[in-house]
Amino acid sequence: MPDVFLRFPGGRERCLTLSYDDGVVNDFRLAELLEMRGLRCTFNLNSGMWGDREYDDYTSTHRRMRPEQAREFYRSEWMEVAAHSVTHPHLESLPMASCTAEILKDREALEVMFGGPVRGFAYPYGTWSDGVIASLKACGIRYARTVWSSHEFSIPKDWLVLRPTCHHEDPELMRLVDDFFKNDPRKKGPKLFYLWGHSYEFDFHDNWEIIETFADRMAGRDDVWYATNIEVYDYVKAYESLEYDLALTTVMNPSAKQVWFMLDGKMYDVAPGETLRLS
Repeated sequence: MPDVFLRFPGGRERCLTLSYDDGVVNDFRLAELLEMRGLRCTFNLNSGMWGDREYDDYTSTHRRMRPEQAREFYRSEWMEVAAHSVTHPHLESLPMASCTAEILKDREALEVMFGGPVRGFAYPYGTWSDGVIASLKACGIRYARTVWSSHEFSIPKDWLVLRPTCHHEDPELMRLVDDFFKNDPRKKGPKLFYLWGHSYEFDFHDNWEIIETFADRMAGRDDVWYATNIEVYDYVKAYESLEYDLALTTVMNPSAKQVWFMLDGKMYDVAPGETLRLS
């Protein structure tokens, strides 16, 4: 029986996604350098912790944006807004009702603020429990990022305990970049590089060169799909929804997305609603 492997849009083998937390003014500088290089990012926001002063610069650490700033800034089409709880508590320490309210009210406030569904989440402090996961499911959250580095490029198996590849200050960062671009004939599956952090850390540690170097290494590659977290989730779910006959001679795509895959070393793409014969 031949092997079947996911490929990202355009038949790409690799994908890069980023995730940055808290809605701080340092995101201005981060967004500028990422957008210049064509990299896409998810920003995880606390709707109950906006700042109370207007800041036009991003030279101080951990200043929260005012809601007026955030409403204008995070509307860019190249980024995703995701939830991060209303007040950034340790969710696993709260009663179930309070935990659910932190998630649901944050989602609701961000949807009103930005005018669209909010389906992603990042755990405050990176902590969770089975009860928190149950609350996320009840609130319609599709993925939730932890802070546990995997040092891998695998497609997530549990989207509500999503492990990123690494934090931007991980000492293994540049080795991981090298590994991401290595071609190993023994490994034929897709590669997902998931970077996370807080943009205020670059000012606090005076190390903006880390993300600049990383972005330069990653940018402008024809073999990389640059996506937000929710775009990756939606695409993988579309791929997983493909329906094959038992002999792998036909495939039907019930999703609304065009999907690419490798079958027995040959590239295929199947349009939304299409039933495709596989040669």
